[in-house]
Amino acid sequence: MKFNKILLTASLLLGGLCANAQETVTEYVFQPHWYGQAQFGMQETLGEGGFGKLLSPNAQIGVGYKFNPYIGMRLAVNAWQSKGILKSENAKWKWNYVAPTLDAVVDMTNLIGGYNPNRLVEVNFIAGIGMNIGFNNDEANDFNNAFRAAHSGANVSQGTEIVFGPNYNVLGNIWDGTAVRFLGQFGVDVNFNVTDRLQLGIELMANTLSDNYNSKVGSNTDWYFNGLVGVKYAFGPTSETRTRVIEEPEPRVIERIIEKVVEVPAAVEQPVQKEAQVFRRDVFFKINKSIISTQEMTKVAAVADYLNEHPNATVTITGYADKGTGTKQYNLRLAAKRAEAVAQALKTKYGIAASRLTVKSMGSIEDQPYADPVQNRVAICIAE
Repeated sequence: MKFNKILLTASLLLGGLCANAQETVTEYVFQPHWYGQAQFGMQETLGEGGFGKLLSPNAQIGVGYKFNPYIGMRLAVNAWQSKGILKSENAKWKWNYVAPTLDAVVDMTNLIGGYNPNRLVEVNFIAGIGMNIGFNNDEANDFNNAFRAAHSGANVSQGTEIVFGPNYNVLGNIWDGTAVRFLGQFGVDVNFNVTDRLQLGIELMANTLSDNYNSKVGSNTDWYFNGLVGVKYAFGPTSETRTRVIEEPEPRVIERIIEKVVEVPAAVEQPVQKEAQVFRRDVFFKINKSIISTQEMTKVAAVADYLNEHPNATVTITGYADKGTGTKQYNLRLAAKRAEAVAQALKTKYGIAASRLTVKSMGSIEDQPYADPVQNRVAICIAE
C-alpha cells in the first residue's frame, strides 16, 4: 500500500484542570444608628467694630440619625447669648436665646472616598432651618430708654433736624419680651474617631436671621457665627464586620494541537503547530485598595510567563470597582489605579514592554463582571 496520502489529522484539546483558589476577605457594612452630641464654644454676633468684638459663650445639644454612609439628619438646640453694639454711642448690650434647628448632615468623607469606618477623620457638611427664640433684651431697652430721656427736650422738628421725642427709638428695631424669628444655617464639622462609637469634634456654623435680631436697623439680615467643640456618641454599632471566602475559579487555558501526519522518509519528523487561545487572569483587590497582595501577585507572574512564552501576544488590563461603595467618579479613578498597578508590576518586576500593555478603567459600571460585589474589586487581564 502506497503511503502518498495524508493520513488522519487529529485535534486534541488539552486543558488545565480547573483549580479553586480561596481568598478570605474582611469587609465593613454600614449600620444605621442614632447618636447624641454635646458641645460648648463661642459665638460672634456680626456688628460694628469688626469681627471678634462681640464674642459670647455658646452651647449646643443634639440628637441625630445616620441613614446610610452618606446622609443623616439632626435635631439640635443651640443656645446662650448674643451681643449688639452701637459704636457711635459707645453702647453694647447682650440678650439670650434658644434656637432649635433641623439639619441635614452629609458625610463628605464617605461621599468622596467611599465608606471606611477605620478612618481617623470624618468631615460633614451641615445645613438646616429652625427658629431663634430671643429673650432678656433688657440691656438694649434700658439703653434705648436712657437715650430717649436724655434727648426728650428736642421734640420739635425744623427742616431736616432729627426730632427726639418721647417715642423715639435710637436703635430703630428695639424689641422686648420674647421674639421668635426664622433661622437658616450652614457649616461644617470635623470629627476624630476615638473608639467605634465615640468621636471628638469641631463645628463651625453660620446663622442668618431677620434684620431686627440685634434691635438695630440695617441694610441686610443679621448674622451670628458659632465655633463649638464637643463629643458625639453613637447609641448602637456603626458598622458590622463580615468575613467571606471567595471561591475563585482559575480560568481554563486551552491549547489546540493540530498534528498533520504525512508519509515521509523515516528520518524526518514533522513539526507540531500550536494555536494559543485567549489567556485570562483576574487579580482581586481589597475594598478601597489598589495594592496587589502576595497571593494575587502569582497571577501577575502567570500573565508575565504567558507573554514571555508568546512574544507576539499583548495583554489588555481592565480595572473595575464594586458599585455598592463609593461614587462613580471615585470608582473610575480607583479602577484605573488597580489596572495601572498590574501594568506597573508587569513592566518593573517582570520586564514586559509597555508597548504590549493596554490599560483600561471601567469603574463601577452597571454590567459588572461578577454577581458577587466583592469580586468586582478586580483587574481583569486578557492576553492574546
